[in-house]
Amino acid sequence: MAELNLPHALAAAREAAQAAAEVLRHYWRRGVDIELKSDDTPVTVADREAEMAIRKLLQQALPEASIYGEEFGRDEGNPELLWMVDPLDGTKSFVRRTPFFSTQIALMHRGELVLGVSSAPIYGETMWASAGAGSWFEGEQVHVAPTSTLAQASLSIGNVKSLTADARWAELGALIRDTNRIRGYGDFCHYHLLARGSLDLVLESDVNILDIAALAVIVREAGGVFTDLDGQSLTLESRSVLAGTPAIHAAVLKRLRAAR
Repeated sequence: MAELNLPHALAAAREAAQAAAEVLRHYWRRGVDIELKSDDTPVTVADREAEMAIRKLLQQALPEASIYGEEFGRDEGNPELLWMVDPLDGTKSFVRRTPFFSTQIALMHRGELVLGVSSAPIYGETMWASAGAGSWFEGEQVHVAPTSTLAQASLSIGNVKSLTADARWAELGALIRDTNRIRGYGDFCHYHLLARGSLDLVLESDVNILDIAALAVIVREAGGVFTDLDGQSLTLESRSVLAGTPAIHAAVLKRLRAAR
């Protein structure tokens, strides 16, 4: 396989996210019917058409790559170069007419996440990043905050259902008491805020890798640390997130490990 051209791949991902945004805006205006998938999560025609638009552009730009999409599954093919696509992360928000949904596109090269695009067309934000080239928001490179103590830190939590049955649940309560500010922005939003210095820690326990792969690249390229709740690097099986400034991530990971 030829050497990966990251700028070319990133340009394709950004174009694909724009194409998906057009689909999502169309159905946002007219409304959609909801179906339930086998796992009781909702899906709409907007999800499917957005993924089709994304796949078409990604396949044209990088025909040697496989694609793993939320709606149409994983292609058989190249195991070393894998696009990861969630065309509409936040379908429940979409159908309830709240703007906290996004398109997530990431690229994994030889097991490493190397680029990510996160587009929230109704909320009005797009961020992108690629390995070694920084994290970008509205044409400007962004960085995580320098926050180094929990007493100064702002914490945002997302899905935490499974954590409520975990020994670390009580520790989360202690963290809430020890931090400066607690919010629950959720979805793409708190990762965007983290990457541009407006938050210091994000904690979630019920996620899919397609929801977070692009966001992981964006946070890391902004200088943050992005792992699962056990401190492990992300894989296709990852189901939780601990992301933050380097100092805050290290301090909280130590506490979570002790609690478990």
